[in-house]
Amino acid sequence: MLGHPIAHSLSPVLHRAAYAELGLAWTYDAVDVPEPELADFVATRGPDWVGLSLTMPLKYAVLPLLDETDATVDLVGAANTLIWRDGRRVGANTDVFGLVAALREAGVEAPAGAGVLGAGATAASALVALAELQCPEVVLAARRPAAAAGLVKLAERLGLTLEVVEWAEAAYALRPPLVLSTVPAGGADGLVGSLPPGPGALFDVVYAPWPTPLATAWTGAGGRVLSGLDLLVHQAVGQVRLMTGRDVDVSVLRRALKA
Repeated sequence: MLGHPIAHSLSPVLHRAAYAELGLAWTYDAVDVPEPELADFVATRGPDWVGLSLTMPLKYAVLPLLDETDATVDLVGAANTLIWRDGRRVGANTDVFGLVAALREAGVEAPAGAGVLGAGATAASALVALAELQCPEVVLAARRPAAAAGLVKLAERLGLTLEVVEWAEAAYALRPPLVLSTVPAGGADGLVGSLPPGPGALFDVVYAPWPTPLATAWTGAGGRVLSGLDLLVHQAVGQVRLMTGRDVDVSVLRRALKA
């Protein structure tokens, strides 16, 4: 797992548990790699290396280093996984897989509409996930609406109807039956007093600190909440599949995380 900083990462806990379950004597560690050092790090890996997990901003920085990418990377414009395959560097994105799997596990399928908070890389993954879940309409709240221009184009490619509103109108994005908050910790705290009556489902991608004030308020208002840990375990299942060619049940990773 590469990032800067990276000591806080829970990914080693998840992947090591998966390898133990699969009977693989593999290692997985968190390595602090600043963005300027990424190219050298990738270039100097030996034949015993299978893959890398990447956090921001390395999800963007890795793109020029890849020989090929999967369809999700092409849509989202970010890769959270690098796999060495027959000597080639293959980029993949399991964030979308994780979002979809977590929502389906929670019984969320084909929502009539959705709200998205934020306009970064995770928001792009959210749009692709919503298209896969056959959600027709999305309202997205951005602090800088101009920064959402790429998301508007992405929505057009996906066949989604997307409405972008300024952050001052973010309460409007809390009204649909499904809301995905893709902003960092603290980013949505100011919305706790703007919840609609009888809120639907909230997927808040933050997992530390948890619960967020928005998640607490949402639960208190009777809504259902998923956390960034739900995304973390499901996207890790996708990464394990890419790296090992084998499947591990998400319950194995949840137990490891709890322990």
